[in-house]
Amino acid sequence: MDGQLSDAELDELVEQATVDAYDDEEQLTGLYTMLAEHLAVPFKTVVLGVEVTVKVDLLPGSQIVAVCTRGRHRQAIGILDLPLPDPAPEGAEWIEAYRRRGP
Repeated sequence: MDGQLSDAELDELVEQATVDAYDDEEQLTGLYTMLAEHLAVPFKTVVLGVEVTVKVDLLPGSQIVAVCTRGRHRQAIGILDLPLPDPAPEGAEWIEAYRRRGP
């Protein structure tokens, strides 16, 4: 992500992702779909001092998670708790849109 998006730009992303959503679960699914389409995964970042490979997943009715893998170990953490690498992966603005909407 080259720069921070304004609140209005983030609101536009949320609107784009949730335009046809009628409830919270549909809004969550819409935001996950945009993340899945636009976030460049897998990418590497550091969690608790350890480099991990990240993909995203949706826990139905719950939240969007980062599935962090190192070797044969896997751990899902809330995507909003994930420390992003610098530079952030392409499409990271969708994580910020999800943060703006609130989980």
